[in-house]
Amino acid sequence: MVTFVNKLTVHGDLDTFLTVKNKLTAYMAAQPGYVSHQVMRHAWHPNVFLELAVWEDADAHQKAVRSEEFQSLVTQLGPLATPDPGLFETVEVSAR
Repeated sequence: MVTFVNKLTVHGDLDTFLTVKNKLTAYMAAQPGYVSHQVMRHAWHPNVFLELAVWEDADAHQKAVRSEEFQSLVTQLGPLATPDPGLFETVEVSAR
């Protein structure tokens, strides 16, 4: 499993950003290898979001982001938010 982590700093219209983000999430959720998704909003900076998406493997994620449909959707985010993405492997898990 891998986790896609993306910090998004919104500088455009928030409602438009959420609409585009929700379209991207729906598209990704329908792709092979997708496991789960979570979005968090910064408690003191409401224009900063953290997106976590779990994938079965890096290849599944890469195939999804290379598709024409994804590329078409993601270009709509450019005027609305600055992304800071990365793909991570779990090293340690701790639970109470």
